[in-house]
Amino acid sequence: MNAEHFRVAAVQTVSGGDVGENLAAIEPRVAEAVGRGAQLVLLPEYFGIFGARSIDKVAAREPDGAGPQQDFLARVAREHGVWVVGGASPIAIADPARVRSASLVFDPSGKRVARYDKMHLFTFNQGDERYDEGKTIEPGQEPVAFEAPCGRVALSICYDMRFPELYRQFTDLSLILLPSAFTVVTGAAHWHVLLRARAIENQCYVLAAAQGGVHPNGRRTFGHSIFIDPWGLVVAELETGPGVIVGDVDASRLGQVRRELPAFSHRRSWP
Repeated sequence: MNAEHFRVAAVQTVSGGDVGENLAAIEPRVAEAVGRGAQLVLLPEYFGIFGARSIDKVAAREPDGAGPQQDFLARVAREHGVWVVGGASPIAIADPARVRSASLVFDPSGKRVARYDKMHLFTFNQGDERYDEGKTIEPGQEPVAFEAPCGRVALSICYDMRFPELYRQFTDLSLILLPSAFTVVTGAAHWHVLLRARAIENQCYVLAAAQGGVHPNGRRTFGHSIFIDPWGLVVAELETGPGVIVGDVDASRLGQVRRELPAFSHRRSWP
């Protein structure tokens, strides 16, 4: 690990169906995060397009490497001189009815350094709430992590948080990123316990950027963007509405937790 203290931020949004309007609303939040000392800024899932229908993101798909959302991420990273992680952008694939939901990482020069495609696709049926992401999203195939000044950072998106084996593909993680758009029902039941568990079992920080509020399509998302330390303590949280949270990935805190409870050395594997 290179940086003793590395400040990170999560931007919470209530995005709608117009990509241009969404990006214009996010840019001042990125500037706010940078003004509060952030060196990495995480945007939520569907930050650029939260349409009235699930197929709206397919209509807003971009070819890999270029498009309004990707160009925006590269520009704000370069102009502010920070790492920027776009929670999930719809990237075109051969199937015209589906996209890849990709978390894209840009370094402070504006260069894209990592791409993670959401592997686990949300399905939920309860009362009037029915979701099946597999109808419009093609799942990704492999875990992805990248090296930042704070150390190794694992990428994931929303529903991925329910699958702890995803993060076990990596060793010595400093930070897990989880851009999300949780439903109110599942969020109230599971959001905090799942995120705290991922921090505790991996003995690393967790940063989750959420959609949080009532969207133009009438859907309400859970919000509660959050930053959690390696012991599972909540460092910062924003309940609902647009805003920013910040916190520090502290190398000494990571070392302290791992010395006091050396769980990694106790791990066992089976065939």
